[in-house]
Amino acid sequence: MTLKGRSFLTLKDFTPEEIGYLLDLAADLKAKKKKGITGESLKGKNIALIFEKPSTRTRCSFTIGARDEGGFPEYLSDRDIQLGHKESIEDTARVLGRMFDGIEFRGFKQETVEKLAKYSGVPVWNGLTDEYHPTQILADFLTIREQFGHLKGIKLVFVGDGRNNMANSLMIGSAKMGLDFTILAPKALWPAESLVELCKGYAAETGAKINVTDDLDAVKGADALYTDVWCSMGEEDKAAERIALLSPYQVNEELFARTGNEKCILLHCLPAVKGKEVTYETFEKRAEVVFDEAENRMHTIKAVMVATLGNI
Repeated sequence: MTLKGRSFLTLKDFTPEEIGYLLDLAADLKAKKKKGITGESLKGKNIALIFEKPSTRTRCSFTIGARDEGGFPEYLSDRDIQLGHKESIEDTARVLGRMFDGIEFRGFKQETVEKLAKYSGVPVWNGLTDEYHPTQILADFLTIREQFGHLKGIKLVFVGDGRNNMANSLMIGSAKMGLDFTILAPKALWPAESLVELCKGYAAETGAKINVTDDLDAVKGADALYTDVWCSMGEEDKAAERIALLSPYQVNEELFARTGNEKCILLHCLPAVKGKEVTYETFEKRAEVVFDEAENRMHTIKAVMVATLGNI
């Protein structure tokens, strides 16, 4: 299978087989790195890392992933380039595409990353937008596979803001890969019905189950509970409103007890606000898998770059 030259903007664009290929490649690259083996698949490749929103895991993953494979990453904050300000996104894309071999974008609008892909002429990778976070899902699924040995049929429940980029992307990924996926959220924070219907269409082909509910009993039998911050970057002014809405949906020991599954794991894309979406006790008790998940950002992001830009 080859994904050479493809951009990675949303999991909507990838088949279950292609997603599986990226997970297999990530697992292979991870195993090699553990043995001290790195590669040269990105040798001579210059990679632009555009960050409107800062990040620990995304920046480090792209930087280390590129260097491990012989590439040269260049960090560009919104203070370093004129993206969409003094220069249009289209023109910035055409300039960067002449100088760089691949572009990562982490920022606000999905439209921005799509324009970069359309006009740059090189592979573009979505490090996060307000709508989607596809590289995170690869890390989540690699972690689930490491814990359970498979993805199909795993019962995954996302608890919290059901219309944020994590809920959207987990729903798409789960539908594509055959998971039993539930969004547990207050009705005011349910995802767009159009996306739910799209994912149910994917699910009909893979055997996945998609459910959106506000009933806490939906966690019964869960293999994994997933949560995220209640206020995404740029939404800090809504903190009081979100706390009021989401406090009943805090992930805590009582919620884990409701699963009835002693082997249920905690997943979190980080950073965590302990005491809000998850209690300190629950996070620390189950932190090992969460930090496996954080590490897996690097291995899966490396796999995306190698598959779409590298010489393999």
